Amino acid sequence: MTDQDQILGRLARSAFRSRFRLGRKQRRYADARGHETVAAHARDFIAARLAPVEPPNDGRQTPMRGHPVFIAQHATACCCRSCLQKWHGIPRGRALDAAQQAQIVDLLMAWIDREMGFRPPPPPARPAE
Repeated sequence: MTDQDQILGRLARSAFRSRFRLGRKQRRYADARGHETVAAHARDFIAARLAPVEPPNDGRQTPMRGHPVFIAQHATACCCRSCLQKWHGIPRGRALDAAQQAQIVDLLMAWIDREMGFRPPPPPARPAE
């Protein structure tokens, strides 16, 4: 089990976090745009709304509906700096670095992929030694 699987499992046990689901509109949007476009949107949203030291409107910057990434942010506790600190141990008061942003986007996209019914490809086979 990966760290990501453990985090998603822990979030699934939260009554609040587990109630988030992609609706028909969000599924159609994700289907029409494709994984890479939605991931690009996620990178943009995280960089603009979550990565700064003091994000504008922190705690209220992520809508509860609309874009699939917004739903995923609430489901994965990546919606504000308080939730990032509480659920993921990422402290407030400093900007998110590129690795942290990538980790968040990967988690968001894993949640979206699960909601869409996609399964990740198996890991590449190890070369024979």
